[in-house]
Amino acid sequence: MKLHWRRALGRWLGSSGARDEGINNNNIDGIDRARVPSHIAIIMDGNGRWAQERGLPRIAGHRAGVGRVREISTACGELGVRILTLYAFSTENWRRPAEEVNALMSIFLETLEQEIPNLMKNNVKLRVIGRKDGLPLPLRNLIEDAEGKTRANSGLQLNLAVNYGGRSEIVDAVRSICEGVLSGDIKPDFIDEQLIASRLYTAGLPDPDLLIRTSGEMRLSNFLLWQVAYTEFWTTPTLWPDFTRDDLYRAIRAYQERERRFGGLLPVGPGPRRELQSESKGR
Repeated sequence: MKLHWRRALGRWLGSSGARDEGINNNNIDGIDRARVPSHIAIIMDGNGRWAQERGLPRIAGHRAGVGRVREISTACGELGVRILTLYAFSTENWRRPAEEVNALMSIFLETLEQEIPNLMKNNVKLRVIGRKDGLPLPLRNLIEDAEGKTRANSGLQLNLAVNYGGRSEIVDAVRSICEGVLSGDIKPDFIDEQLIASRLYTAGLPDPDLLIRTSGEMRLSNFLLWQVAYTEFWTTPTLWPDFTRDDLYRAIRAYQERERRFGGLLPVGPGPRRELQSESKGR
């Protein structure tokens, strides 16, 4: 008899790479803890393919991906990363089948409700970025509750990009500035990059130092278009549910080998600069 997909998912989580792993100090060797990127952003891609390769429904891949969020968030906190921004649901993802979208909203609601105590225990500050008014009301209310409860936490800041689009973010920033101009609070001559940045969803946060994308794709997918102007990219063919802290360590070591020049001639931080680096092979 064919296993029910939930039982099959449990089997895979128990025996495959998609499982929590304890910290491996050997794999941290080579990382300069004093030069760990302050802000890491991740495009978590490959959940659906992970499930399909195992004969499971796509939603099983999304559930497996939740475990990666827990592990990578913990690893970032242990390394001293200040900010972790995860691309969870884009404005374009509403085009997916209604059944998948509804299941994703349920996963967000269920997971956030379960994780609030852990966020508090681990001193994590949660912030959700995107057009939150387009989300289901119960999820919006829970997000507001979680953000309020964790606001004073001083450890890792975890940003979840939900109903997020980079172009939409810029449009919303421009609209906000236009309103200020029409009201007389902003003079057009005073509009500059700093003002625009202050109206983005990420206002008050530094731009990402390192952007990681899983599943081997080589595109931004409308993620943080303004903020990644000088961000270092690192890609891996590993699918998100198989992405572990060891993959994170590899990305950070690659980042630390680069020299960041920000358009100038003198290096401003980690090692030989490459515009884009990816792993040559995955799992």
